[in-house]
Amino acid sequence: MSGTRVEYLSNSRKPDVDKLCEQESNSTILVLCIHGPAGIGKSTLAGHLSDLFRSAGRLAASIFLSAIRMETLEPETIIKMIAHEIGCTHPQAIPKIVEAMDRCHGTSLEIHLQKFILEPLRSLSHPQPLIIIMDAMDEWRDHPRFIKALAFLNSESSVVKFILTDRLNPCASRLPGIDKVSIYTHALGPISREVIKAYFHNFLGTVSWVDGRKASSADVERLTELSGGLPVWASTVIKILSHSFSASPPHEILAEIIGSRRQVGDSDELGELYQNALRRLFPSPDAQKYFRRHMGAATVLQEPLSLADFSTLTGIPSHLIKKIQFTLSALQTRSPPLGSENMIHPATTLFHLSFLEYVQASTMETCFAISAFNSHSAIGLTCLKQLPILSASSPHNNFPLRSLECYAVKYWPHHVFNGTPRSNNQWLRTEHCSTLRMMPDTHGRWAVLFLKGLMPGEVDSTLEDVTKGDGMVSTLRNLARRLGKTSGDHWRFQVACLEVAVRIDGGDADGWSELGKCYRAGGKRAGNLQLHEEAVVAFRHALHLRPDPHPSRGESLDDVATQLWLCYRQNGGSDILSEAISCSRMAVTLSPTPHPDRAGRLSTLACALSHLYTCNGDLETLNEVVSLHREALVLRPAPHPDHSLSLNNLANALHSLHKRNGDIGALNKAISLHREALALCPVPHPDRPLPLNNLAYALQSFYKHNGEVDALNEAISLQREALALRPAPHPDRPSLLTNLANALDGLYECNGDISALNEAISLHCEVLGQQPAPHPNRSRSLNNLALCLHALYQHNKDIGTLNNCISLGREGLALCPAPHPRRRNILQALAEAYLSQFERNGAVEVLNEAISLRREVLVFRPLGHRYRAGHVQSLVRLLEKRCEVTGDDQDCREIEDLKAELAA
Repeated sequence: MSGTRVEYLSNSRKPDVDKLCEQESNSTILVLCIHGPAGIGKSTLAGHLSDLFRSAGRLAASIFLSAIRMETLEPETIIKMIAHEIGCTHPQAIPKIVEAMDRCHGTSLEIHLQKFILEPLRSLSHPQPLIIIMDAMDEWRDHPRFIKALAFLNSESSVVKFILTDRLNPCASRLPGIDKVSIYTHALGPISREVIKAYFHNFLGTVSWVDGRKASSADVERLTELSGGLPVWASTVIKILSHSFSASPPHEILAEIIGSRRQVGDSDELGELYQNALRRLFPSPDAQKYFRRHMGAATVLQEPLSLADFSTLTGIPSHLIKKIQFTLSALQTRSPPLGSENMIHPATTLFHLSFLEYVQASTMETCFAISAFNSHSAIGLTCLKQLPILSASSPHNNFPLRSLECYAVKYWPHHVFNGTPRSNNQWLRTEHCSTLRMMPDTHGRWAVLFLKGLMPGEVDSTLEDVTKGDGMVSTLRNLARRLGKTSGDHWRFQVACLEVAVRIDGGDADGWSELGKCYRAGGKRAGNLQLHEEAVVAFRHALHLRPDPHPSRGESLDDVATQLWLCYRQNGGSDILSEAISCSRMAVTLSPTPHPDRAGRLSTLACALSHLYTCNGDLETLNEVVSLHREALVLRPAPHPDHSLSLNNLANALHSLHKRNGDIGALNKAISLHREALALCPVPHPDRPLPLNNLAYALQSFYKHNGEVDALNEAISLQREALALRPAPHPDRPSLLTNLANALDGLYECNGDISALNEAISLHCEVLGQQPAPHPNRSRSLNNLALCLHALYQHNKDIGTLNNCISLGREGLALCPAPHPRRRNILQALAEAYLSQFERNGAVEVLNEAISLRREVLVFRPLGHRYRAGHVQSLVRLLEKRCEVTGDDQDCREIEDLKAELAA
């Protein structure tokens, strides 16, 4: 990071820094995420926080991801980079890091976090948690997978904490697993007007003004207005004024900037500045043409190249490249590493993300707009033209590859995939297609060199399967399969090989299916909806190529159904769910008994219908779910490996049926199936907590149905065992704590055992401590704790307990604005708490608040709803109390109307 840090202006973020440091000091939250738009100053703040914690002896590591080419770095590698930083800062941790190097090969991400980060930091025995700062998480494709794994460290915040920066609020962007991570988010706003003005006063003095024509106070005022509080806007102005790139003196450039007609607060706060700068930097059509070629190529470049190689790759003369480099330095926010001045680096490591987005925007001025597609296309074609040297007949075949040839071997599929149309008809008209056809005997040697470039430890004997086949298509598919079996992160190379393969021959059904499965794996890992949607497209292609009565049509239908279901889970949408169900039905129809895949396809359909039932509450839908799971279980008798899964699926469906219609027979059967599933997972089976929890939940329902306390005691015992098998920091622990607390609350209601209620409160407090705002489950935990505190108040009549209960209820309600599905439950609980407060102090305004909340509950239970009557009765009870106090005739009339509704 040498030379890449932007200077932090003293006290420019003091309110933010004070709040963040206070939050870090006074909470047990694991992750603090600072989020805000591009250019707001997140990286500068991250650098300042890094300096603060380093000077306090509390910095474990700081990683600035925007300065690293992230596409090829999997989370395991980033964890090792963090460990390296820890070892440099804290040499006493090195023995534990070396131990991790010996023990973590091929292990999970959670084990990497434990061995490379947690245990080395714990060995330091520092009295306060050490801080890991990671900047620009949004510029790392695999950051969702990393953040999801952090849940493993939730209970270790006394040893380590993380400060992350991101453009988006991770809790609002639906990252997979974010609800299980102990995280606090802080929105970073614009810098204050006073700070921006001080910045300009300070740095305008460093500009080499001509003839004494300096910036005036009015100029500083106008610049401050135009900045919109964006630090990157202000720093870019100073860079432009300080750069000798044209005959125009600084005062003329300044006059053009402050003469902007852009209104303060415009959505494009940087666009006009970038546009004016580019016009001055590259005024002629020729200069603009070379800017587009240079910037486009640098934007898609995958790793640094020498100036000579970049010249060959782009067709730009070397002397022009050096001139463009110098000119563009006016807009760089980061400097290249020392000693690499004659290298061309990927643009993402030198320029601010806002600038890269600007030059690629569809609204960009044509003379400066670059197309990533066209740039990939041009570089991909040049890379392909480097491959004939690999031919067996080439006189250079036995010589080591030059650096550009190594780049071409490694990245031509990536560039060709991103720079050519997928349609075979369009592909056939590209120069890439004709170039590949001219190299019939290079695929085998290329495949060997490609794999060795990605995995230097491979030996030729393991590559025989890859080079089998009679052409580039089979070689590309073999490579993709080989990459799918490796322990490293080669997903993007895998998908590139499959994408080029379907271009070359139009793709058969198997090729499209492989591509769909590759995108599915990437979507699941990264939680990326776009990848899931690409998988749908690929699976649809395969389905189109397998018309009825093709023997594999059922497989393609099931693939499409499963993928649509994954899209639905990521983004919702009733149309997507309906289509998933339709495709799944057809897949089941094409898989009659004894088809080996029938049970799996029955389960897929049942799963989709279960979610449809949660949306529509239709009993017929739920009955079909039960029927499908029942048939799947018959098709998976013990010792089938999925027998336990089918037992749980059917049991859960029957439990839902009991909750829907009170069928005790369905509940008894569910309990029996859960017991059978539990018997298949004896200690120390790793999946034992799941059937323990499921059985306990069903037994609680059994207790609620018939009041049998033995069932409740057994449920509590099972929950305790499940909790013991999920010690901190397991991500499932909060839900198990909640389940046990709810069961203990039920025991208190049953026998008045105050120790059970106190333990329930303690458990709910533990869960709440791990779910700071804006954790998506915080509102539920607040309500759970409030309900228990209300019960405690009814036992001890302590007004402090009641006030705490109401405070929690209000916070929960604020987190669930209408029409949030949890709002109704919180409204009910808070209304009851207000009623208790009214009964304690007789304040009519408190009773009014309770009545208002009860009226809102009825919005969630409109006329005709099967549970409306109970809520109407609760409202009548409150109105009668107010009528007794105020004698209001309007209340009396409303009571009569509501009672008439109940009678009807």
